[in-house]
Amino acid sequence: MKCVYCGHYESKVVDSRPTDEGSSIRRRRECLACKKRFTTYEKIDSLPLLVVKKDGERVAFDSDKIRIGIIKACEKRPVPIHDIEELVASIEKTIFNTLRQEITSKEIGELVMRGLKDLDDVAYVRFASVYKEFKDVDTFMKELQNLLEEK
Repeated sequence: MKCVYCGHYESKVVDSRPTDEGSSIRRRRECLACKKRFTTYEKIDSLPLLVVKKDGERVAFDSDKIRIGIIKACEKRPVPIHDIEELVASIEKTIFNTLRQEITSKEIGELVMRGLKDLDDVAYVRFASVYKEFKDVDTFMKELQNLLEEK
């Protein structure tokens, strides 16, 4: 493992433990050259998962895209980053537990909307307005009405 401080390629593992989600291992390392410590994460390499987009294009699954969309929806909202990370991990776990090699962007969007609905109503409406491509105020109002009826 390359040291982030001096670039030396040899280090020793000082501490090792699973992350909260259990999907990766957190390791504290100490560089053998400069003696500084840094953290690395190991993740199990899984089968490639492809996302089938609306136009039929297939792209590699990237949980960072989900994270970015959720962060944008939660912008200026009282939603802790920890809750966002938990939601992303939950969605990722749900997707990988299907054991499929392809998933549609529509299915991912539905998972995100379901999670945001429980997390923050405003973030949910923001995401839904982009995801469902609201064309006018009436469509927006119908979604708000549905949200209010569910509450």
